[in-house]
Amino acid sequence: MFSKFKRTNSNNDETNQLDLNNIPNHIAIIMDGNGRWAQRKHLPRVAGHREGMQTVKKITVAASNLGIKVLSLYAFSTENWKRPNDEVNYLMQLPINFFQTFVPDLIKNNVKVMVMGDISKLPEGTQKAVYDAIEQTAGCTGMVLNFALNYGGRIEIVEAAKQAAMEVSDGKIEVDQIDENLLSSLMMTGSLAEFEDPELLIRTSGEQRISNFMLWQLAYSEFVFVDEHWPDFDDDSLKNAIISYQGRHRRFGGLDKK
Repeated sequence: MFSKFKRTNSNNDETNQLDLNNIPNHIAIIMDGNGRWAQRKHLPRVAGHREGMQTVKKITVAASNLGIKVLSLYAFSTENWKRPNDEVNYLMQLPINFFQTFVPDLIKNNVKVMVMGDISKLPEGTQKAVYDAIEQTAGCTGMVLNFALNYGGRIEIVEAAKQAAMEVSDGKIEVDQIDENLLSSLMMTGSLAEFEDPELLIRTSGEQRISNFMLWQLAYSEFVFVDEHWPDFDDDSLKNAIISYQGRHRRFGGLDKK
């Protein structure tokens, strides 16, 4: 499952063709490499984040056109606050710029915005941009664009466990009623119902780790690691990652059926 996918140049190879009948419902992406992309071009790191925002726009439309139901993007982790103040301030401005320029396109493409993470810790201007985008796209019925902002997978599990404990304390449930289904419903993706768990996780920039992202939901996801830095990731990169996914045999801990 943990294999790096290398792009092939053979357009005639049947194994390299995208099967539109086997598109993952939920794809999660760790958008890595903005800073390294900028440094390679002798630009400040923030230039990579700015270019990465343009990539988000392109991949959102591409994913929607493929019929993907949920696209989850790891935008800002609870650990990212450790970065230099100037970079953090720039990252907090990005959602404002993104939604100001892209919400009309989201609505045009029938894309609904969802955000998971502790939004209350974000600057007021960032919070307003997030809540405005959620409200403005609330009527959209197509793909869900799910941003993880100030998000950490371990904190998410801890908060779900606290909620379950409160329900026991309040007499709403018994301890033995706490099961996987209950905890799944208490995760930040609970509202996505049957689409809450990604079938495919993509990480750009060659790193092969999940960095505290969707720890519960990724239990049986397929992982594809690509060498491109996020600003270089494009429609073909997305399709090739999906082709790699389509070549996997997902057994969920069982055996192949004979």
